[in-house]
Amino acid sequence: MNESLYADIDEATEDVFALVLKYINNNEPYAFFGHSMGSLLCYKLVQKLARLNLELPQHIFFSGRGAPHIERPDKVKYHLLDAKEFEQEVLKLGGTPPEFFEHKELMNLFLPILKNDFKIIETAIINKEIVPLEVDISVFIGEDDDLTPEQRDGWKLHTNRLCTEYYFKGGHFFLHQQTEKIVKIINDILIEENCYNL
Repeated sequence: MNESLYADIDEATEDVFALVLKYINNNEPYAFFGHSMGSLLCYKLVQKLARLNLELPQHIFFSGRGAPHIERPDKVKYHLLDAKEFEQEVLKLGGTPPEFFEHKELMNLFLPILKNDFKIIETAIINKEIVPLEVDISVFIGEDDDLTPEQRDGWKLHTNRLCTEYYFKGGHFFLHQQTEKIVKIINDILIEENCYNL
């Protein structure tokens, strides 16, 4: 809680890179899963690993986010909203319980963090040049999430290998209701690819 907020998505990526680096240099297979902001972090992280010629994940699971090279000019800029509008829009997404906004202490602690998360996503500068990875990709999508077909299918351009889309009932935070199904898909894929044995 005493650490400063990330200035941008690149600073967040560097932080995650430093945390995972010690785990990915041991020639053991691994995978990444990211939902929403986590998908963008995974994307930026794996691009960095590829540039440094480090071992890439065996599989990447991108969830709740469209392909990064496609911008949506019509998308709400959450970090620019005033407090009341921000609350209403965040509640519409469905991932934050209404009780959060009823407790002033929680609001004072977490609202700046939450708004900053939206800020670094919404101001992220993404290289429009697509550099496909040699990694299998799975894309998890909520049937009611606000993603265009181009955003969903755009992930296929980011790999020279297999890209599979999975659809789930629900909106942006479909994973809260579909956890068992998602975990089974991930486990089945990783076992099939010999990423680990159960």
